[in-house]
Amino acid sequence: MVLHGKIGTEIEIKAPADKLYNTFKSAHLIPNISTTHIKGVDVHEGDWETHGSVKIWKYELGDHVGIFKEQVELDDENKAATLIGLEGEMFKYYKRFKAVYQFTQKDEGKGIANLWIEYEKLNEDVEAPDRYIGLMVNLVQDLDAHFLGA
Repeated sequence: MVLHGKIGTEIEIKAPADKLYNTFKSAHLIPNISTTHIKGVDVHEGDWETHGSVKIWKYELGDHVGIFKEQVELDDENKAATLIGLEGEMFKYYKRFKAVYQFTQKDEGKGIANLWIEYEKLNEDVEAPDRYIGLMVNLVQDLDAHFLGA
């Protein structure tokens, strides 16, 4: 059985792709917008908007609050934020965990959010990280709704 993989989804966004991408670049605003899903984001190394900075996220998934320590890679040209997992409970199940948020502006003010996770399981009994994709979708939907109401 294959231990590594990539899962993802694409969702329509109505807010400008630049706004969503820039919110991920300066992630300190996210807990104030997505209060149900993100409980906090702190800088561990670097700063809020620098490629290579390390942040610690506190997230809620169902009835569980988890921690995700990541190093961010920012691609301004493609409006992509890649969160490379360093620590967190997902590492009980995965050897490698990388979450990517990419935002693309389309015609008529709408856009697309491409969300995916690249991972490597610790063993073949571990399921694909579908629930984390669900968290990513909920987070983007919260941000999209916030900017539409702003």
